[in-house]
Amino acid sequence: MRSSISLAALAACATFLMAPLSAHAQQKTEITITRQPGILYLPSHVMEKQHLIEQEAAKLGVRDLKVKWANLSGGGAQTDALLAGSVDAVNTGVGNLLLLWDRTKGGVKGIVANSALPLTLITRNPNIKTLKDYGPNDRIAVPTLKVSTQAILLQMAAEKLWGADHMTKLDANTVQLGHPDAATMMANPKGEITSHFAAPPYSYFELKNVPGAHVVITSPEIIGGPLTQSQFFTTTKFAEANPKVIEAIKAATFDAIAFIRKDTPAAVDVYKEITHDKMPKEEILDMLKQPGMMEWSAAPQGTMKFAEHLHKVGTLKTMPSKWTDYYLPITADLPGN
Repeated sequence: MRSSISLAALAACATFLMAPLSAHAQQKTEITITRQPGILYLPSHVMEKQHLIEQEAAKLGVRDLKVKWANLSGGGAQTDALLAGSVDAVNTGVGNLLLLWDRTKGGVKGIVANSALPLTLITRNPNIKTLKDYGPNDRIAVPTLKVSTQAILLQMAAEKLWGADHMTKLDANTVQLGHPDAATMMANPKGEITSHFAAPPYSYFELKNVPGAHVVITSPEIIGGPLTQSQFFTTTKFAEANPKVIEAIKAATFDAIAFIRKDTPAAVDVYKEITHDKMPKEEILDMLKQPGMMEWSAAPQGTMKFAEHLHKVGTLKTMPSKWTDYYLPITADLPGN
């Protein structure tokens, strides 16, 4: 279980960010974007299937842009790849964005958000009804230790329950595991993972199929409203060298969200085709009818609350004065928070 960002990756990032812009970097015609598994990333699946970034880039004069999509199981692997310069943009959680923005001194910033669907802490342990019931041997699967959205939500919830001195009380219970693997472990009655802070569709699947599975707490309950779960972010070096590509990613996000809202069944078809998800289409559509499951938003939601918490615990050394500090100027016109 490695930490989200390695020292080697940070060193590589420092070199990468300080290097002068080359002619090749200024004329990039092929980019790689990473994302994690799950319906949270539905806008990216629509963007891939319909070649929306490529279309928007062509409108801006960047013709023949090629976009490669890479799937990684956790935010830590994505941020390591971004820092190492092996990918151009990532689609993952707000905790990773804030940490990279801080550690690179603004060298990494958000482009645009895309979903604010709820996360759900689920357990199959009949003895656990609330967070207070977790003992030292009860394991909670999260995508990335310490800095994933789920890990931070647990800290925020712990602070409310036990006070500021105990906000990291549940850190020792967390285990780093990608959502697909965590769902598999949850379905195994003999598996040591009995709780999973799940993103949809894994939360829906577990509640419906895992014997005894029930909800402990949800992200809206912890943070008091919608919370951005995925956004695109990149290095400021890449953004400055490729401004039209950045514009295209933003425009394509709006295109994808509009398509999802207009024709949700067709968007689900795209999701199933791209991800090979075996869940029946009817179940996915039913899942999207659940509370909060159509919170597709390009404007960042609840991110400053995250920043305040990370700064309070010392993870974030610099406290941003506003959300636009860690997003590129292209996003400043949106009603974020």
